[in-house]
Amino acid sequence: MKLFKYLVLVLVLAANLLLAQPSWAGNKHKSSLAKNPEYIEVTQTLDDLKKAKETQTQIEDYTPEQLQQKIDELEFRKYTLESGINWSQCSNETGKTVAVYGPKAKKSKEPYDNGLYFLADGQTTEKKWNCEGFYVPNDGVPTDLTVTGQNGQQSSGALAVKIPNGTNVVLKRNSDTGVLEFNVPFTKVLKPGDVNWFIPNVSQAFIDTRVPNAPIVESKESQG
Repeated sequence: MKLFKYLVLVLVLAANLLLAQPSWAGNKHKSSLAKNPEYIEVTQTLDDLKKAKETQTQIEDYTPEQLQQKIDELEFRKYTLESGINWSQCSNETGKTVAVYGPKAKKSKEPYDNGLYFLADGQTTEKKWNCEGFYVPNDGVPTDLTVTGQNGQQSSGALAVKIPNGTNVVLKRNSDTGVLEFNVPFTKVLKPGDVNWFIPNVSQAFIDTRVPNAPIVESKESQG
């Protein structure tokens, strides 16, 4: 009988631990969000824009309709971060090799916050491997903070484009203008010195000589 009571007690304790685990995970996630620079920035910007809307304060470069659209987009971005998706994925459809930023190798001695990798045309970075952004060579011109198909201010390389967590970025090159286009409205254009990333001053021809080494999703042909 004592053995039976002991087994029942063990099972009850185990059940409590299993039920409590999601709560621990949730608290841990909230704690990490509080220290996440991207989440902090999104939350602060969203609060500022909502206050501007409530007080009907005119914000430069925003019409009332654009202000509401920005608020809606930021709310969705905040929701995505709160959902726990802390990685992004990059697909290369430019016709050339592109350089992307991702987590440093475990034994890397580089003094930067991340590593620079090379993604061949037609390749997509591996799931759960965080593609943090991409590099634009010194002879490249990206669209600045706009979505593919939209006209926007252009910035010339060499620079890096940071992308937010939880996004699936598709890089393409406009066949008429040669402009590098991407499908994510939330981006930051970074120049050397803006962030602790390696942003070299090299051309697309140099990037083309590099061996692709970014972790990628295997194609069906290679799996077969």
